[in-house]
Amino acid sequence: MPKLKHTQHEQNGYNLHLIETKKFKTNTVALKFARPLERENITSRALLPFVLQKGTHNYPSEKELRLKLDDLYGAKFSINSGKKGENHVITIVLDFPNENFIPDANQLMKQALEFLYEVAVNPKVENNAFDSNIVNKEKETLSNKIKSIVDEKMQFANMRLIDEMCKDEKYSIHAHGYLEDMDQISAETLYKTYKDMIEEDALDIFFVGDINPNEVKPVIEDVLKFDRQSTTKVVQSEPKKPNEVKNITEKQKIQQAKLHLGYRTGITFRDPDYRNLQLFNGIFGGFPHSKLFLNVREKHSLAYYAASRIESNKGLMLVFSGIAPDKYDQARDIIIEQHEDIKKGNVSEEELDQTKKAVTHQLKETIDRAGGMVEFFYQQVIAGQFTDIEETFKQIDEATKDDVVRVANQIELDTVYFLTAEDGGDTNE
Repeated sequence: MPKLKHTQHEQNGYNLHLIETKKFKTNTVALKFARPLERENITSRALLPFVLQKGTHNYPSEKELRLKLDDLYGAKFSINSGKKGENHVITIVLDFPNENFIPDANQLMKQALEFLYEVAVNPKVENNAFDSNIVNKEKETLSNKIKSIVDEKMQFANMRLIDEMCKDEKYSIHAHGYLEDMDQISAETLYKTYKDMIEEDALDIFFVGDINPNEVKPVIEDVLKFDRQSTTKVVQSEPKKPNEVKNITEKQKIQQAKLHLGYRTGITFRDPDYRNLQLFNGIFGGFPHSKLFLNVREKHSLAYYAASRIESNKGLMLVFSGIAPDKYDQARDIIIEQHEDIKKGNVSEEELDQTKKAVTHQLKETIDRAGGMVEFFYQQVIAGQFTDIEETFKQIDEATKDDVVRVANQIELDTVYFLTAEDGGDTNE
């Protein structure tokens, strides 16, 4: 397992995270811009990554951007966005070779940082507006992406579950935006959204690699001059309790129905019980040895797939299953039964041990990649709770069956969402 050393430094308007590891021959730099989710700007923010990747002031086309990446010894660059709890995060990432491993590379790190800075602060703009041709083309790209979700039934059912479950909460805002907003977005208004992001968002910068912080930090400070007085703070969701179980059934022309259940766990990443919740989820539905997989899918053949995952920054657990439209009652009952089973303490030492190994392995796989290391530490930034990796493994190892059962008894069903065929699969609700 890679040795990791993470240090955090407050700079002028941003936090710098240096992650030292000898695992890679490349360096990774990630800029993470975050602000609380807001319905009125979400579509513009979702559009920004598409537009920012199309060119900058000094590299005004995709071709010129690619040529510059070739100059940086085949560096790789991407921009994406998504939500972390009730925050929207735009991430700009650059992977480039560590110059110590390239004999004739001179100041490669400085050049790579200058490229990243160019992308972030010097986009292709004229008269306080983006290039309208690029904006219109990328609006179409994003619109097509939003429309395609209806065809991805598992993703669509998950989106609808969250819509209903978190109706009056910021978490229900779609991170990819909304079709009805597209006409209102212009090259000028999008540039205003960009300026708000670059000047006001909470900004965390991560540098991962085989580095000497005393050498790297001054170079970063010299190149990444984000002279900003960011007042934006990321929000930490307060877990809610359900009032009553909501049952939602919708119909489409489909053959395989989707039965998705949303639970409130009352536990987020910053809670001392978070690792116990991870173990509960692993026993319940997180792995192929889990109760959902073995009972709903294998033993009773009620589902094509059945699994669960937790949303660590919001305190939710989501169950996904694909079933025959006429198996609603049986499948729902058996899914709920698996939770009740754990609440009663029906967890073997073998199940607990196997799950500890699986959770630990999953975590090791995450920090086996530079991007995974960034996400591991950024999750802690959002939660405002820092734990090193060794302490995390210790918490998992020392958890008991009683810890898992206690957590199971905190978790409550909130919403049952059923997407079924138009000609069958009625529920008894």
